[in-house]
Amino acid sequence: MSIAVNKSIPEFESNATSGVRVTHTSHLGKVLILYFYPKDNTPGCTTEAMQFRDKYKEFIKAGATVFGVSRDNMKSHEDFKEKLGLPFELIADTEEKMCHMFGVVKNKIMYGKKVKGIERSTFLIGTDGCLKEEWRGLKVPGHVDEVLKAVKALNKAEVAAA
Repeated sequence: MSIAVNKSIPEFESNATSGVRVTHTSHLGKVLILYFYPKDNTPGCTTEAMQFRDKYKEFIKAGATVFGVSRDNMKSHEDFKEKLGLPFELIADTEEKMCHMFGVVKNKIMYGKKVKGIERSTFLIGTDGCLKEEWRGLKVPGHVDEVLKAVKALNKAEVAAA
């Protein structure tokens, strides 16, 4: 099952750092941000993680929970999280279940060879468990600010609808 804006996200269960279990219903009532990135300890992914880290308090204040997702294993994630002082958890999607569900696995050309990789993408899920916004194939500069702006706008819309 693929995901679509304004539709409920499909069922999933994943393990994150610090022993946290994340499911499609574990964060109902909170805004959820899932950002998918290619690999721990690479330049773009490190920059993106640090930008989410640096804005983390603003995301929390806006009622959002942030998770990074990649195919790296738990040990790699724990090391990456510690090295950068990340205040949020990282999901180890080693079997690529979430990556395929969210449609972020793409064929890429790396050093002249075709490889299967993760397209940098972010998904904003509302308090009702529905996908509200998605960013695919994004560039890191300015992206975290854009996501934070979308979270704040979503909060205003949900408050107005209540």
